[in-house]
Amino acid sequence: MAEEVAEGVAPGEGRLGVMLPYTPVHHLLAAELTRPYVLTSGNVSDEPIAHRDGEAVERLGAMVEAFLVHDREIHARAEDSVVVVAGGGEIPVRRSRGYAPLPVRLARPARRAVLACGAELKSTFCLVRGERAFLSPHVGDLESYETLRSFVEGIAHFRRLFGVDPRVVAHDPHPEYLSSKYALDLEGVDLVAVQHHHAHIASCLAEAGEVGPVIGVAFDGTGFGTDGTLWGGEVLVADLEGFTRVAHLGAVPMPGGAAAVRQPWRMAAAYLDAAFAGAPPEGLAVRERNAGLWDRVVAVARSGVGSPFTSSAGRLFDAVAAIVGVRDGVTFEGQAAAGLERWADPAEEGGYAARVDVGRALVIRGDDLVRAVVADVLDGVDGAVVSARFHNGLAAAAVAACALVREGAGPGGAGSGLGTVALSGASSRTGCCCPAWWAGWRSAGSGC
Repeated sequence: MAEEVAEGVAPGEGRLGVMLPYTPVHHLLAAELTRPYVLTSGNVSDEPIAHRDGEAVERLGAMVEAFLVHDREIHARAEDSVVVVAGGGEIPVRRSRGYAPLPVRLARPARRAVLACGAELKSTFCLVRGERAFLSPHVGDLESYETLRSFVEGIAHFRRLFGVDPRVVAHDPHPEYLSSKYALDLEGVDLVAVQHHHAHIASCLAEAGEVGPVIGVAFDGTGFGTDGTLWGGEVLVADLEGFTRVAHLGAVPMPGGAAAVRQPWRMAAAYLDAAFAGAPPEGLAVRERNAGLWDRVVAVARSGVGSPFTSSAGRLFDAVAAIVGVRDGVTFEGQAAAGLERWADPAEEGGYAARVDVGRALVIRGDDLVRAVVADVLDGVDGAVVSARFHNGLAAAAVAACALVREGAGPGGAGSGLGTVALSGASSRTGCCCPAWWAGWRSAGSGC
């Protein structure tokens, strides 16, 4: 079936999702066509769904041939939910239609009503009353006025629907996120800034009905760290109220800041410069493909101007994806990392070795992984094998860091004796889909 699907449906994807018809119109179409057909959201990329007839005609009229309308108005936007099957169970990737706004029951009831505004990418919000947390459907990336308007309208709708008048508002500490600006503009509420990766682990605990403490692994793109750098490859000892950063990926500069997210080859340049002390080996295709700007980008990274340091796992994945040849540029955050995951050979059991340095905090040496990747690429090893060895190596290094924390090697002995690990980060709410992770946790004697 996959070879019969047009490339434009899911460009570069190795998997296709299946949606069962859930409206009468879907059933009529399915009966008429008698074969798979494609449905997509009623919106332009990076914009919210157009759920009013007039708005749909205005925003989408230039790209569609016809509109099927109804005399019943749509009162609230709702994206379709997305789940994957991994480890023998379902993992929600996008919790929306059919799941939201069903509440998550909290192990510890909130004393006052809470509004949690979330961060920026893959945005949702949450209203909490007592032991129930009402999560919104997927809103989108809060990077435009249209999406912000959808976000604000959704909060107002939920407040009316559930009768919640929030007295405490939680927000990401990043001052430029639109969700943070919305929170900071509210009056008559108590504001609480929640560090991005602590929020990841706390959400995992809340969904599991736990209160902690646990060893929390939060691997994602970037989030504002308490030390002024951009975090994203973090190991925290955390409960619902606070955290201690006990381990992290080694930090490297992001040359050009946000430009490095859109152009993963920039992260390759930064990692190669750091991993090989300014003298990476010759013959790497990623350098040849970007020769016109390579030296300038390396100079920017070294200067520190417009190049914030980051411990992000996502940016490490970007670097490796560009080195292996997955892609040098992306149209959405995480695209290169997802491509690298698809390349990975599931039959490959080998993994690259990465040290975990013990100091004020444990440091997982991502540069070790990059050097190993480069050696295999230059030796002509198949990209699928390289990708799998990178995934397995990073998983093993994370397990080693967690084991060291459990043994008391973290700062101040934080985490000593803990036997439970919470996995979170990126678009998955509760864990990672890579089977190597689960095998690693089991070998370390930890649970999730």
